Amino acid sequence: MTSKFIKSFLLGLVVMLCTVHTFAQPKLPEGYFWKKLPNGLEVVVIENSKVPLATIEIAVKNGAYTEGPEYSGLSHLFEHMFFKANKDYPDQEKFLKRTQELGAIWNGTTDVERVNYFFTFDRDSLNAGLKFMNAAIRFPIYREEDMKKERPVVDGEFQRAESDPGFQLWYETQQKLWGDLLTRKNPIGVHEVINNATPAKMMIIKDKYYFPNNSLLTICGDVKHDAAFALAEKIFGDWASSGFDPHVKYPIPPFKPLTKDEYFVKESTIAQTPYIQYSWQGPSYLTDSASTIAADVFSTIVGLNSSKLQQALVDKGLASSVSVSYTTCKYVGPIEVFVVPNPNKIKECTDEVLKQINAWDKADYYTDAQLTDAKAIMKRNNLRRKEKPSSLASQMSYQWCSTSLNYFTDLDSNYQKVTRADIKKFLDTYIIGKPKVAGIILKPELSKQQNVASFFVAK
Repeated sequence: MTSKFIKSFLLGLVVMLCTVHTFAQPKLPEGYFWKKLPNGLEVVVIENSKVPLATIEIAVKNGAYTEGPEYSGLSHLFEHMFFKANKDYPDQEKFLKRTQELGAIWNGTTDVERVNYFFTFDRDSLNAGLKFMNAAIRFPIYREEDMKKERPVVDGEFQRAESDPGFQLWYETQQKLWGDLLTRKNPIGVHEVINNATPAKMMIIKDKYYFPNNSLLTICGDVKHDAAFALAEKIFGDWASSGFDPHVKYPIPPFKPLTKDEYFVKESTIAQTPYIQYSWQGPSYLTDSASTIAADVFSTIVGLNSSKLQQALVDKGLASSVSVSYTTCKYVGPIEVFVVPNPNKIKECTDEVLKQINAWDKADYYTDAQLTDAKAIMKRNNLRRKEKPSSLASQMSYQWCSTSLNYFTDLDSNYQKVTRADIKKFLDTYIIGKPKVAGIILKPELSKQQNVASFFVAK
């Protein structure tokens, strides 16, 4: 009897601990409140009474990273179709009329690891706005006539991007950086897939990822969290869970590491100004979250006017601008150096860029004062980002999709804790001596005049 009692007690304890773990409260900033509904929908309420408005957003862990070649761009098209017809508003005219009645400002975005939809309206419209969002996210109607109109709109975005030489350079760099998995880093998609999309394919996207247990609902503004939680549960509580984790059932394939440097020269008649890009495969949140933070701090250091990088390239007239960036991703974020070279000194510019990059991990490359200045800039930028309440949901949901709510909450304090050793580890792990992709786009006549193909090559 005693043994049986102990066994039952331990089993109950395990169940209780698992439940506590599943619904463990994340760390959140002051004025942020979190709740997880029984169907798995996470709800965050941000109390901010600066203006008498409310913003609601639903973010879904969907985007380019979930798309193989046959679905490339459909998450983006799905985002556009969100604002068309649904069960409560069976055509776009009725949908748009309702946004006008609510006085709503609305939009959506598709990124590599997030798709989000948001409405901002008067605080008194919160109940009606949540019902409006509920109809759109749960009960879309994919009418062929709507898709016929929207396909060229989405494809038009792609075509406009292709008219930009900077995009052309970026796109070819991505092809070489990600290889066969390019579509999982390219939210805009592929022309053929977009132009041949069908309502049936839209339902495939919905049935894979559009579930409460793969979504975050954020309610932000002049609201009270208890009342907002009650509304969220009343309206979204019967949204059925998928019963599975989409990212377990449809796992993201690993990105193959680069094995060698790859250089290319792209000649284009529209490239009135030459551009150069260097790219590396950077850290993943899942495997090296510390380096994702160090990467942001280092990018800010080399962006200072006083940095050696800016002085060697911009101050010396070798380039009109140079920037370094890292994009935080759950699955391998890219590191990019983008340079606008002096058209008359392209070789001198590229030589100096590589010289600077190879010196990045040296102890004297930046000063303690520059490290302090970079951290202060990041702190001020964060304070400015918080001044617009309607943007708070989007800032948080990006991190929810690609990192975690705890990461989001601690991010700014963790920036202040970054050390020289953290930055050196990031640089030595992902950049110094590591394979990269390097590309340049310029006019054919400038390419010949400077004989770019003779020196812009892998060493």
